Amino acid sequence: RIHQGGGSATIAPLDLTDGDSIARLATAVRERWDALDILVLNAAMLGSLMPVAQIDGKEFGKVLTLNVLAQQTMIAAFDPLLRKSEAGRVLGITSSVSEEPRAYWGAYSASKAALDALVLSYADEVKNISNVRAALVNPGATATLMRALAFPGEDQSTIKQPADVANAVVELLKQDFETGYRLEVTR
Repeated sequence: RIHQGGGSATIAPLDLTDGDSIARLATAVRERWDALDILVLNAAMLGSLMPVAQIDGKEFGKVLTLNVLAQQTMIAAFDPLLRKSEAGRVLGITSSVSEEPRAYWGAYSASKAALDALVLSYADEVKNISNVRAALVNPGATATLMRALAFPGEDQSTIKQPADVANAVVELLKQDFETGYRLEVTR
């Protein structure tokens, strides 16, 4: 669609749980462009929904690695390019369970609360020394594969579609929002 619309895009598949992959991506981007305008931290995994006392440590480690550690590595790798932008933007995609944990969602909730803390800390760190702004986006109930895993049998046509969230993100990026802003996407 990007090419059909007259734009250009490069696909760079990588394992976000491998910090070296992120470093190689940042190097490749730095070699191609002088600055980075937008970084969206959207990669995440749900993990198994179960009581906190029964969380499998190995799986919890994977959830934290992708949902938190990889996101911090992305911020660290791309921070220099974001600071070179006239209006660098970092958006962390979060969840309502980061602020309102629910039974059986402990691992995912903890990872999203940690992501929120990282993004908001970064937002505070850069607000007076650069043009970079960071915000959290809570897409709410959205028809995704992750949602289907969490709520099997739910009719996904009754909840917002990913395109609705994408449109809200584009509208946010058009604004000069304050760093640390939180967007709750409603229909």
